Amino acid sequence: MTLQLPSEIVVERFLPTARAMLATRLDEKGWTQQEIADQLGVTQAAVSKYGSGSVTVEERFREDARMQQTIERIADGLAAGEMDEFAVLGELLALVREFEDRGPICAVHEEEMPALQGMGCDLCVRGTDTAVKAERAVLSSVRRATRLLADSAVVVDAIPNVGMNVGMALPDAGDALDVAAVPGRIHDLRGRVNVPSNPEFGASEHVAGTILAAMAVDPSRRAALNLSTDEAVLDAAHEQGIELLEFDAGYEDRDERLEAAFRERGGVPRVIYHSGAFGIEPITYVFGESAVEAAELAVELLADADT
Repeated sequence: MTLQLPSEIVVERFLPTARAMLATRLDEKGWTQQEIADQLGVTQAAVSKYGSGSVTVEERFREDARMQQTIERIADGLAAGEMDEFAVLGELLALVREFEDRGPICAVHEEEMPALQGMGCDLCVRGTDTAVKAERAVLSSVRRATRLLADSAVVVDAIPNVGMNVGMALPDAGDALDVAAVPGRIHDLRGRVNVPSNPEFGASEHVAGTILAAMAVDPSRRAALNLSTDEAVLDAAHEQGIELLEFDAGYEDRDERLEAAFRERGGVPRVIYHSGAFGIEPITYVFGESAVEAAELAVELLADADT
Protein backbone atom coordinates (compact mmCIF):
# COMPACT_ATOMS: atom_id res chain seq x y z
CA MET A 1 0.00 0.00 0.00
CA THR A 2 1.25 3.47 -0.91
CA LEU A 3 0.14 6.23 1.43
CA GLN A 4 0.74 9.82 0.42
CA LEU A 5 -1.05 12.93 1.58
CA PRO A 6 -2.08 15.58 -0.95
CA SER A 7 -0.09 18.07 1.13
CA GLU A 8 3.09 16.17 0.21
CA ILE A 9 2.33 16.77 -3.45
CA VAL A 10 1.79 20.45 -2.71
CA VAL A 11 5.18 20.68 -0.97
CA GLU A 12 7.17 18.46 -3.33
CA ARG A 13 5.58 19.27 -6.70
CA PHE A 14 3.36 22.35 -6.57
CA LEU A 15 5.53 24.69 -4.51
CA PRO A 16 8.78 24.17 -6.48
CA THR A 17 6.86 24.67 -9.72
CA ALA A 18 5.21 27.85 -8.45
CA ARG A 19 8.51 29.23 -7.18
CA ALA A 20 10.32 28.44 -10.43
CA MET A 21 7.59 30.08 -12.52
CA LEU A 22 7.44 33.14 -10.27
CA ALA A 23 11.23 33.50 -10.19
CA THR A 24 11.28 33.44 -13.98
CA ARG A 25 8.61 36.13 -14.28
CA LEU A 26 10.26 38.38 -11.68
CA ASP A 27 13.61 37.95 -13.43
CA GLU A 28 11.95 39.04 -16.67
CA LYS A 29 10.72 42.13 -14.84
CA GLY A 30 14.29 43.07 -13.89
CA TRP A 31 14.51 41.82 -10.32
CA THR A 32 17.90 40.65 -9.09
CA GLN A 33 18.40 37.10 -7.93
CA GLN A 34 18.80 38.29 -4.34
CA GLU A 35 15.57 40.30 -4.50
CA ILE A 36 13.76 37.26 -5.84
CA ALA A 37 15.32 35.05 -3.15
CA ASP A 38 14.22 37.43 -0.40
CA GLN A 39 10.68 37.51 -1.77
CA LEU A 40 10.38 33.74 -2.19
CA GLY A 41 12.09 32.86 1.09
CA VAL A 42 14.83 30.82 -0.58
CA THR A 43 18.56 31.23 -1.15
CA GLN A 44 20.12 33.10 -4.05
CA ALA A 45 21.60 29.77 -5.16
CA ALA A 46 18.10 28.29 -5.36
CA VAL A 47 16.97 31.18 -7.55
CA SER A 48 19.95 30.54 -9.81
CA LYS A 49 18.83 26.94 -10.19
CA TYR A 50 15.31 28.08 -11.02
CA GLY A 51 16.73 30.29 -13.75
CA SER A 52 18.93 27.55 -15.20
CA GLY A 53 16.06 25.08 -15.36
CA SER A 54 17.83 22.58 -13.11
CA VAL A 55 14.88 22.38 -10.71
CA THR A 56 12.34 19.68 -11.59
CA VAL A 57 8.86 21.10 -12.11
CA GLU A 58 5.52 19.37 -12.60
CA GLU A 59 4.54 20.01 -16.21
CA ARG A 60 0.83 19.46 -15.52
CA PHE A 61 0.95 22.36 -13.10
CA ARG A 62 3.13 24.60 -15.26
CA GLU A 63 0.99 24.08 -18.38
CA ASP A 64 -2.29 24.71 -16.57
CA ALA A 65 -3.81 28.05 -17.60
CA ARG A 66 -4.97 28.71 -14.03
CA MET A 67 -1.41 28.35 -12.76
CA GLN A 68 -0.06 30.62 -15.46
CA GLN A 69 -2.67 33.29 -14.76
CA THR A 70 -2.10 33.14 -11.00
CA ILE A 71 1.68 33.47 -11.35
CA GLU A 72 1.21 36.37 -13.75
CA ARG A 73 -1.09 38.18 -11.30
CA ILE A 74 1.36 37.66 -8.44
CA ALA A 75 4.36 38.80 -10.48
CA ASP A 76 2.54 41.91 -11.70
CA GLY A 77 1.29 42.68 -8.19
CA LEU A 78 4.71 42.30 -6.60
CA ALA A 79 6.45 44.31 -9.31
CA ALA A 80 3.94 47.13 -8.96
CA GLY A 81 4.08 47.06 -5.16
CA GLU A 82 0.34 46.34 -5.07
CA MET A 83 0.51 42.87 -3.53
CA ASP A 84 2.00 41.86 -0.18
CA GLU A 85 2.96 38.42 1.12
CA PHE A 86 -0.49 37.86 2.62
CA ALA A 87 -2.12 38.45 -0.77
CA VAL A 88 0.40 36.16 -2.48
CA LEU A 89 -0.36 33.42 0.03
CA GLY A 90 -4.08 33.85 -0.59
CA GLU A 91 -3.62 33.52 -4.36
CA LEU A 92 -1.57 30.35 -4.05
CA LEU A 93 -3.86 28.72 -1.49
CA ALA A 94 -6.88 29.43 -3.69
CA LEU A 95 -5.08 27.77 -6.59
CA VAL A 96 -4.18 24.75 -4.46
CA ARG A 97 -7.85 24.35 -3.51
CA GLU A 98 -8.81 24.44 -7.20
CA PHE A 99 -6.16 21.89 -8.09
CA GLU A 100 -7.36 19.61 -5.27
CA ASP A 101 -10.93 19.70 -6.59
CA ARG A 102 -10.61 17.01 -9.30
CA GLY A 103 -7.69 18.97 -10.74
CA PRO A 104 -4.03 18.20 -11.49
CA ILE A 105 -3.14 17.61 -7.84
CA CYS A 106 -5.77 14.85 -7.86
CA ALA A 107 -4.26 13.40 -11.05
CA VAL A 108 -0.79 13.25 -9.48
CA HIS A 109 -2.24 11.87 -6.23
CA GLU A 110 -3.99 9.03 -8.07
CA GLU A 111 -0.70 8.12 -9.76
CA GLU A 112 1.05 8.01 -6.40
CA MET A 113 -1.84 6.12 -4.76
CA PRO A 114 -3.33 3.78 -7.40
CA ALA A 115 -6.01 2.69 -4.92
CA LEU A 116 -7.66 6.08 -5.50
CA GLN A 117 -8.06 5.57 -9.24
CA GLY A 118 -11.66 5.42 -10.40
CA MET A 119 -13.02 6.38 -6.99
CA GLY A 120 -13.90 9.95 -7.89
CA CYS A 121 -12.02 10.92 -4.74
CA ASP A 122 -12.71 14.42 -3.45
CA LEU A 123 -11.68 14.06 0.18
CA CYS A 124 -9.69 17.29 -0.02
CA VAL A 125 -12.85 19.21 -0.84
CA ARG A 126 -15.63 17.37 0.96
CA GLY A 127 -13.93 15.38 3.68
CA THR A 128 -15.36 12.07 4.89
CA ASP A 129 -19.02 13.08 5.00
CA THR A 130 -21.86 10.61 4.50
CA ALA A 131 -22.18 11.46 0.80
CA VAL A 132 -18.54 10.54 0.19
CA LYS A 133 -18.99 7.27 2.06
CA ALA A 134 -22.06 6.45 -0.03
CA GLU A 135 -20.17 7.09 -3.26
CA ARG A 136 -17.26 4.92 -2.14
CA ALA A 137 -19.66 2.11 -1.20
CA VAL A 138 -21.29 2.24 -4.64
CA LEU A 139 -17.96 2.24 -6.49
CA SER A 140 -16.72 -0.62 -4.31
CA SER A 141 -19.81 -2.71 -5.08
CA VAL A 142 -19.46 -2.15 -8.83
CA ARG A 143 -15.75 -3.05 -8.72
CA ARG A 144 -16.51 -6.26 -6.82
CA ALA A 145 -19.28 -7.08 -9.29
CA THR A 146 -16.93 -6.68 -12.26
CA ARG A 147 -14.41 -9.00 -10.62
CA LEU A 148 -17.13 -11.57 -10.02
CA LEU A 149 -18.21 -11.37 -13.66
CA ALA A 150 -14.64 -11.52 -14.95
CA ASP A 151 -13.87 -14.59 -12.82
CA SER A 152 -16.91 -16.56 -13.99
CA ALA A 153 -16.48 -18.85 -17.00
CA VAL A 154 -20.17 -18.66 -17.93
CA VAL A 155 -20.32 -14.89 -18.41
CA VAL A 156 -18.29 -14.32 -21.56
CA ASP A 157 -20.81 -16.00 -23.90
CA ALA A 158 -23.61 -13.87 -22.45
CA ILE A 159 -21.94 -10.54 -23.25
CA PRO A 160 -23.98 -8.72 -25.91
CA ASN A 161 -22.30 -7.47 -29.06
CA VAL A 162 -22.91 -3.92 -27.82
CA GLY A 163 -21.12 -4.79 -24.59
CA MET A 164 -22.19 -5.46 -21.04
CA ASN A 165 -22.31 -3.02 -18.19
CA VAL A 166 -23.06 -3.25 -14.51
CA GLY A 167 -24.21 -0.18 -12.66
CA MET A 168 -25.32 0.95 -9.24
CA ALA A 169 -26.98 4.18 -8.19
CA LEU A 170 -26.63 6.33 -5.11
CA PRO A 171 -29.60 6.08 -2.73
CA ASP A 172 -30.89 9.51 -3.77
CA ALA A 173 -29.95 9.25 -7.46
CA GLY A 174 -31.56 11.85 -9.68
CA ASP A 175 -29.89 11.24 -13.04
CA ALA A 176 -27.25 9.15 -14.80
CA LEU A 177 -24.44 11.11 -13.14
CA ASP A 178 -25.48 9.48 -9.86
CA VAL A 179 -25.03 5.98 -11.29
CA ALA A 180 -21.61 4.32 -11.30
CA ALA A 181 -20.75 1.94 -14.13
CA VAL A 182 -17.81 0.82 -16.27
CA PRO A 183 -16.60 3.36 -18.85
CA GLY A 184 -16.41 1.75 -22.28
CA ARG A 185 -18.50 -1.25 -21.14
CA ILE A 186 -17.40 -4.85 -20.59
CA HIS A 187 -16.58 -6.84 -23.74
CA ASP A 188 -15.61 -10.29 -24.94
CA LEU A 189 -11.90 -10.02 -25.75
CA ARG A 190 -10.72 -13.22 -27.41
CA GLY A 191 -12.91 -15.37 -25.23
CA ARG A 192 -12.25 -13.52 -21.99
CA VAL A 193 -14.27 -10.97 -20.03
CA ASN A 194 -12.52 -7.65 -20.53
CA VAL A 195 -13.21 -4.91 -17.98
CA PRO A 196 -11.47 -1.87 -19.52
CA SER A 197 -11.34 0.41 -16.48
CA ASN A 198 -12.50 1.10 -12.96
CA PRO A 199 -16.11 2.22 -12.50
CA GLU A 200 -17.00 5.88 -12.58
CA PHE A 201 -20.13 7.89 -12.01
CA GLY A 202 -21.89 8.97 -15.20
CA ALA A 203 -20.30 6.21 -17.31
CA SER A 204 -23.54 4.57 -18.47
CA GLU A 205 -26.63 5.60 -20.39
CA HIS A 206 -28.89 2.60 -20.97
CA VAL A 207 -28.12 0.64 -17.80
CA ALA A 208 -28.31 3.85 -15.77
CA GLY A 209 -31.65 4.77 -17.30
CA THR A 210 -33.01 1.31 -16.54
CA ILE A 211 -31.87 1.55 -12.92
CA LEU A 212 -33.42 5.00 -12.48
CA ALA A 213 -36.71 3.77 -13.94
CA ALA A 214 -36.69 0.90 -11.45
CA MET A 215 -35.81 3.14 -8.50
CA ALA A 216 -38.72 5.43 -9.29
CA VAL A 217 -40.97 2.51 -8.33
CA ASP A 218 -38.76 0.55 -5.93
CA PRO A 219 -35.86 2.57 -4.45
CA SER A 220 -34.17 -0.63 -3.28
CA ARG A 221 -33.55 -1.74 -6.89
CA ARG A 222 -30.39 0.33 -7.19
CA ALA A 223 -28.31 -1.92 -9.43
CA ALA A 224 -28.56 -3.80 -12.70
CA LEU A 225 -26.54 -5.39 -15.47
CA ASN A 226 -27.36 -6.39 -19.03
CA LEU A 227 -26.95 -9.75 -20.76
CA SER A 228 -27.83 -11.16 -24.14
CA THR A 229 -31.37 -12.51 -24.01
CA ASP A 230 -31.26 -16.31 -23.88
CA GLU A 231 -34.28 -18.58 -23.47
CA ALA A 232 -32.25 -20.92 -21.26
CA VAL A 233 -31.48 -18.06 -18.86
CA LEU A 234 -35.12 -16.99 -18.80
CA ASP A 235 -36.13 -20.60 -18.09
CA ALA A 236 -33.59 -20.76 -15.27
CA ALA A 237 -35.09 -17.62 -13.75
CA HIS A 238 -38.60 -19.04 -14.07
CA GLU A 239 -37.50 -22.27 -12.36
CA GLN A 240 -36.21 -20.19 -9.44
CA GLY A 241 -39.64 -18.61 -9.11
CA ILE A 242 -38.50 -15.27 -10.50
CA GLU A 243 -41.28 -13.47 -12.32
CA LEU A 244 -40.19 -12.06 -15.66
CA LEU A 245 -41.24 -8.90 -17.43
CA GLU A 246 -40.96 -8.54 -21.19
CA PHE A 247 -40.81 -5.02 -22.59
CA ASP A 248 -40.60 -3.40 -26.00
CA ALA A 249 -37.08 -3.01 -27.39
CA GLY A 250 -37.55 0.47 -28.86
CA TYR A 251 -35.28 3.17 -27.47
CA GLU A 252 -37.78 6.01 -27.72
CA ASP A 253 -39.17 6.84 -24.27
CA ARG A 254 -37.87 3.50 -23.03
CA ASP A 255 -37.19 4.62 -19.47
CA GLU A 256 -40.63 6.21 -19.15
CA ARG A 257 -42.27 3.08 -20.57
CA LEU A 258 -40.33 0.87 -18.19
CA GLU A 259 -41.33 2.96 -15.19
CA ALA A 260 -44.97 2.78 -16.27
CA ALA A 261 -44.72 -1.00 -16.69
CA PHE A 262 -43.20 -1.36 -13.23
CA ARG A 263 -45.95 0.75 -11.68
CA GLU A 264 -48.64 -1.23 -13.46
CA ARG A 265 -47.07 -4.44 -12.20
CA GLY A 266 -46.77 -3.07 -8.67
CA GLY A 267 -43.03 -3.62 -8.40
CA VAL A 268 -39.76 -4.28 -10.20
CA PRO A 269 -39.01 -7.91 -11.15
CA ARG A 270 -35.49 -9.22 -10.69
CA VAL A 271 -35.28 -10.00 -14.42
CA ILE A 272 -36.69 -8.11 -17.40
CA TYR A 273 -35.98 -8.66 -21.07
CA HIS A 274 -36.80 -7.80 -24.65
CA SER A 275 -36.48 -9.89 -27.80
CA GLY A 276 -34.86 -7.21 -29.91
CA ALA A 277 -36.01 -5.31 -32.96
CA PHE A 278 -34.57 -4.14 -36.25
CA GLY A 279 -31.03 -3.02 -35.42
CA ILE A 280 -31.54 -3.69 -31.71
CA GLU A 281 -29.96 -6.71 -30.04
CA PRO A 282 -32.12 -8.76 -27.61
CA ILE A 283 -31.15 -7.75 -24.06
CA THR A 284 -31.96 -9.00 -20.57
CA TYR A 285 -31.50 -6.91 -17.42
CA VAL A 286 -30.86 -8.44 -14.01
CA PHE A 287 -31.58 -6.24 -10.98
CA GLY A 288 -30.27 -6.24 -7.45
CA GLU A 289 -30.10 -4.05 -4.38
CA SER A 290 -26.37 -3.81 -5.04
CA ALA A 291 -24.14 -4.39 -8.04
CA VAL A 292 -22.72 -7.47 -6.34
CA GLU A 293 -26.21 -8.89 -5.78
CA ALA A 294 -27.13 -8.33 -9.43
CA ALA A 295 -23.90 -9.96 -10.60
CA GLU A 296 -24.34 -12.94 -8.28
CA LEU A 297 -27.85 -13.58 -9.59
CA ALA A 298 -26.72 -13.21 -13.20
CA VAL A 299 -23.88 -15.70 -12.72
CA GLU A 300 -26.21 -18.10 -10.94
CA LEU A 301 -28.76 -17.97 -13.76
CA LEU A 302 -26.08 -18.37 -16.42
CA ALA A 303 -24.62 -21.36 -14.58
CA ASP A 304 -28.07 -22.98 -14.28
CA ALA A 305 -28.70 -22.34 -17.97
CA ASP A 306 -25.36 -23.91 -18.85
CA THR A 307 -26.13 -27.22 -17.15
